[in-house]
Amino acid sequence: MNESSERAKRAAALIAQCWRDASKRGDLPESARPRTLAEGYRAQAQLPAAMDDSVVGYKLAATAAAGQRHLGVDGPVIGRLLASRVASDGATLAMQGNRMLVAECEFVFKLARDLPPRDTPYDRDEVMAAVQSLHPGLEIPDSRFTDFASAGAAQLAADNACAHWMVVGPATPANWRDVDLARHATCLHINGQIAVRGRGEDVLGDPRNALTWLANQFAVLGEGLRAGQLVTTGVTGRPGAISSADRISADLGEFGKVTAQV
Repeated sequence: MNESSERAKRAAALIAQCWRDASKRGDLPESARPRTLAEGYRAQAQLPAAMDDSVVGYKLAATAAAGQRHLGVDGPVIGRLLASRVASDGATLAMQGNRMLVAECEFVFKLARDLPPRDTPYDRDEVMAAVQSLHPGLEIPDSRFTDFASAGAAQLAADNACAHWMVVGPATPANWRDVDLARHATCLHINGQIAVRGRGEDVLGDPRNALTWLANQFAVLGEGLRAGQLVTTGVTGRPGAISSADRISADLGEFGKVTAQV
């Protein structure tokens, strides 16, 4: 195993330990710290094995300028959705160690067929033709770094793009393909009160743009996107502050909503 691979494996082991212990840490030690974004993603690719978990899809963080400023990055960051951290509508979520304490309303796509790596990029129509369904999504993010805003893009990639919990609602029966998703309104409710309003355009201009962007990140994804995987495209509006015992709903209007208790 070369030095870069050893560094990635050490980084994943340290991140996994923090996740299991619900603990935080400062920067990764020099022997494990990714020096580039590519090295950060190599560490992330080792995380499922370190967590003894499987990948069921991907998440996007920092798909809006405000999120990029908040995390101290200059573009979107990709994370893997781990099977044990994806919950269904109505779930009760353990929040031990979570310091971000925010919730996000998101569009989630489920793929019907593979989008493998290829020499030419996919256009949006091709990507959307590969989508099976649209779902409301509620993300509860967190970081394993004490100061995630100064960790930098490489370490945040190793930290799985601040993934923590993802709650996915049922597929919408509405005819979402004929709707302008960029203009579609969303709402985050906390304890029955409106906390955040957003629109699809908050996500790289349109959640369909976000999915297309991800489909073309072959260097990060390796094998590309696969049938059955979920992709959550990033926060609409902004993250809403939460606290212990809150009941939270991500509401996509005619496309349905998903609720969780923390």
